[in-house]
Amino acid sequence: MGGSLALVLKQQHLCRRIVCLVRREDAAREAKTLNVVDEAMTDPAQALGQADIVVFATPVRVLLRQLSEYAPFYKPGAIITDMGSTKQEIITVMNALPPEFHPIGSHPMCGKEISGLNAADATLYQNAPWILTPLDRTPFTAIQIIHQLAVAIGAKPRQISADRHDKLVATISHMPYTLSATLVLAAQSIAEQDSAVWDIAASGFRDMSRIAASDVGMMLDILLTNRTAVLETLTEMDKQLATFTQAIDEMDEDKLYELMHQAAKQRQSLYT
Repeated sequence: MGGSLALVLKQQHLCRRIVCLVRREDAAREAKTLNVVDEAMTDPAQALGQADIVVFATPVRVLLRQLSEYAPFYKPGAIITDMGSTKQEIITVMNALPPEFHPIGSHPMCGKEISGLNAADATLYQNAPWILTPLDRTPFTAIQIIHQLAVAIGAKPRQISADRHDKLVATISHMPYTLSATLVLAAQSIAEQDSAVWDIAASGFRDMSRIAASDVGMMLDILLTNRTAVLETLTEMDKQLATFTQAIDEMDEDKLYELMHQAAKQRQSLYT
């Protein structure tokens, strides 16, 4: 996601200079070769010292450490934001930053199951919701700037609280991953008895299992830093599965039809 952001900002000439902070020299060379950024560096002091806006695009638990670890290098008055998929823990760490910095949480609701600079896509943010979760201390001008950045690259910004964000994304983002992963694991268990299951898997399984291929480290951080909301959503999912199970077990055609029709109608109203 960070590479895609840098790419679209560079292609549309929306920043004076785009600097990428990476861990390894080979990643810095790759970023330059792919023409995703203007400069790529491994030294945080050099990369962050002149930045007006600092955007963290690392896995959440890495991000939580880096936010404060890199604080000595931020430019006074810099806007500090992120692209993390959970917000409450990030907001807590942001709130502890020195007062001369202007933190604001954010989360673009998009992504791919593949990662790395080679996966950078300048169209990734087109029409994607971009959630802003300002702190009480966040200046209005900082909120405006990140809002304008999102609009400039084609996203649709919306401002909500961090706790509300985490509850909502547990359902519409973190739960789909969990279900996709458990589907693959269930099929893997069946394959131990009959490996032909993989040979006959078609588009339905492919589509449902796609996000199980997401970066494991990233998703591990997401599930653990949004543990309470994810567990609440899993409890609700268990209830829905139990209702389906009971209807099938009891051959309750009317109930099963009602459940299926309700789900189909809701899905059709969202995506035509």
